[in-house]
Amino acid sequence: MAHLRSRRRLALAVPVVLSLTASLGFLPAAAHAAPRTESTAQAADAENFAYLVNTKTDHRTIESVKKAIAKAGGTVVVAYDKIGVIVVHSANPAFAQEIRKAPGVQSAGASRTSPVTAAGTTDEGAVQYLSKAEAAKIAGSSTAGEEPLEADQWDLRAIGADKAAEVDPGSKKVTVAVIDVGVDDTHPDIAPNFSASQSANCVSGKADTTYGSWRPVDADHYHGTHVAGEIAAARNGIGVAGVAPGVKVSGITVAQPDANQLFFPESVVCAFVFAADHGVEVTNNSYYVDPWQYNCMDDPDQRAIVDSVNRAQLYAQRKGTLNVAAAGNSNNDLDSNALVDASSPDDSTPVTRTVDPHKCFDVPTQLPGVVTVSATGVTGAKSYYSSYGDGVIDVAAPGGDKYKIPDTPSKNGRILSTMPNNSYGFLQGTSMATPHVAAVAALLKSTHPWATPAQLQALLKAQADNPGCPTDPYDGDGDGVVDATCVGGKRINGFYGFGIVNALRAVK
Repeated sequence: MAHLRSRRRLALAVPVVLSLTASLGFLPAAAHAAPRTESTAQAADAENFAYLVNTKTDHRTIESVKKAIAKAGGTVVVAYDKIGVIVVHSANPAFAQEIRKAPGVQSAGASRTSPVTAAGTTDEGAVQYLSKAEAAKIAGSSTAGEEPLEADQWDLRAIGADKAAEVDPGSKKVTVAVIDVGVDDTHPDIAPNFSASQSANCVSGKADTTYGSWRPVDADHYHGTHVAGEIAAARNGIGVAGVAPGVKVSGITVAQPDANQLFFPESVVCAFVFAADHGVEVTNNSYYVDPWQYNCMDDPDQRAIVDSVNRAQLYAQRKGTLNVAAAGNSNNDLDSNALVDASSPDDSTPVTRTVDPHKCFDVPTQLPGVVTVSATGVTGAKSYYSSYGDGVIDVAAPGGDKYKIPDTPSKNGRILSTMPNNSYGFLQGTSMATPHVAAVAALLKSTHPWATPAQLQALLKAQADNPGCPTDPYDGDGDGVVDATCVGGKRINGFYGFGIVNALRAVK
């Protein structure tokens, strides 16, 4: 199973899908996204392993390293000369050791522990469907001026997004790229705001801009569509509303097309570079880079992963792109001295290891300049699953919490948003919190068009509301056991960073 932020280490990301009929304003099945298939080029790489080679960026060094790659039995898939990252496939088991000796190579290593087309274990949950009658009940509870299903969107009201839309829904000149499993741009809530020219498929490590390449391969690849709707679902009298319903949204697919939906680093490198080169203002990153939950700098392969993805995201920042990422769903203290990782590598056989999160990094969320997001439920308290950490979390946002029940028609504490094939569903996770922050960042960019990524991050922190650390011991799941300890004060702390983002303040 993909290690998406709403689905990892938890059995909580089982979607409750609303299959809505045309009577509620939804398009018929004929508008469904067409499935894509794995390319023959990918299938031909069964015996190859993928590598990342990071070099100096001068032309002479890069050309010299490319010759060394060939000599070591490697084939260049794509070279990002401007950041000194080269994606390589090789069947030589000693390739990494040999290429690290080449002059100009600063780091190099395998980007996964299995062959290029290998897949890890799956943990797919069953989809739970609501009846038409239940869907109609939710729609019937919305008031005049609201979207049909907005009565169930407690998250919009929690950050003032419903009122913000009346002031400024966001600018069409601002785009948020959803780096994920694919986005169904045929969905009637997404189609009005979708930017095809800023969308691509980066699964191979090289951008494919063929029309529709960004779409999910099947309905099980629903995560990116849900995220996209949270950001920019149009206020068009159909379904739900996004936090920034006036901005553009694009899709950059990085997940493998099988049931595991793994996000390998070469795909993520491609996505950051593509977003930067195509004028994207904000990227949403609701995942961690596979196959390692934490990449330790004393391991040459994992060090190469950190190096390559960091080069790409820093390049995006230099080009004017703010990168927003999920903190994770393991309820881990990212400011602690030791964490247990029993899930890595997730593309082969995991081993249990103890890591120091100050030396072993969750990528991309712990990379410099990336906005790290924790999740909250309807009460504003940290969600029971959300990772945290003093000095690590930048801001928080609604991500849902099944233990905190809202006063909505469905009584569902998760987040309602768009799903592939003209449907809607509930998910929870820091995956869902992150698009709320990305959308507020897009609203800030709309009102401050000349703001740099660093300035946008400062604005995000300045307009946030911080509830402060809880006065009572934190028991997120209500089982009587203290689950986490909040460190910090009212202004900045490990649960909320600088606070919960506020969409209304962003547009005033």
